[in-house]
Amino acid sequence: MNPPLPDALTIVGVTIFCVVMASASYYRKIFNLSGSVSAFFVGMVIGICGDVLWLLLLMVFLLSSFGATKYRFEWKKSEGFQEGTRGERTWRNVAANGAVPALIALLSFVAQWSNPADDLFPKNIASYLFASAIAVAASDTAASEIGIIDPRVYMITTFERTKRGTDGGVSLTGQLAAFVAAAYTSTVAYVLFAFFNESLVSGPATLFIPMLCGFLGCQIDSVIGATLERRGKVGKLGNNLASIGLGTLIAFALAVL
Repeated sequence: MNPPLPDALTIVGVTIFCVVMASASYYRKIFNLSGSVSAFFVGMVIGICGDVLWLLLLMVFLLSSFGATKYRFEWKKSEGFQEGTRGERTWRNVAANGAVPALIALLSFVAQWSNPADDLFPKNIASYLFASAIAVAASDTAASEIGIIDPRVYMITTFERTKRGTDGGVSLTGQLAAFVAAAYTSTVAYVLFAFFNESLVSGPATLFIPMLCGFLGCQIDSVIGATLERRGKVGKLGNNLASIGLGTLIAFALAVL
């Protein structure tokens, strides 16, 4: 027997939530118009095909990213390090950071419907893969937006000093911000899942795997930045997408060990 489709109340609630989230994001200059529209559709996929709690975790990511972006924003703007004109992101940013979480939601939905008896992609596994993807995005955003204030920057591949804003450059401040972002994202996910729906929790793995993979995904982003991105083989947003995908794959590998 196939699992039931989301009921009308859930669909209406998710739609209202996504409209409010996208509208507020546009009003607060988190996204421009294209970014807000894209965020609406990504949120709908995650809320309908995945889980409403995943949608709440996505909102936590948006709020924390907004805070990191606005941190010392005027200084970033004066130095040319800001996103957009007021820190706003476009649909490309939404796609780079939201494609993997949305794909996890779709795969979870398809797995439940294609052969629910075998449970090839159980919801608890999908949940901490989702949390891992969000943790990578949060970790990378924090490292970029907060780490940029540290003048002591080193190439991740050679440990030689380099300039702020250099692809592949890392700093102690950025690394600390990356770890904290991965840790609080994982903690929030664990608390949300454990408190509201214990079936989404796979024990300590739900807390520690996203924390580890979030931080590792940020390091992967820096390595790709120092190599492929500096050579023009991949852009910044392609790097974001790749690092989130690879961080999530590491989480999946750890899940099946």
